[in-house]
Amino acid sequence: MTKTVLSIEGMMCGMCEKHMNEAIEKAFKVKKVTSSHTKKETEILSEAPLDEELLKTTVAATGYTLQGIHTEPYEKKGFSLFGK
Repeated sequence: MTKTVLSIEGMMCGMCEKHMNEAIEKAFKVKKVTSSHTKKETEILSEAPLDEELLKTTVAATGYTLQGIHTEPYEKKGFSLFGK
């Protein structure tokens, strides 16, 4: 799994977050996408790394400004009663 965090300028409200989430879901096959206008971020979980050029094009088409892309491996943290 891959976690991709986009730094985005221009999102002002919950509807902006929804607009960004829908644009990402339409352009890519993702497991989960969440946006926060207060953090100015969109976080994406996917099986494989995403095409950065297509990310740039997708964000630009929404009218918001992509400030940066950060990608890192993602491992789901499991729940354990034994503190592992």
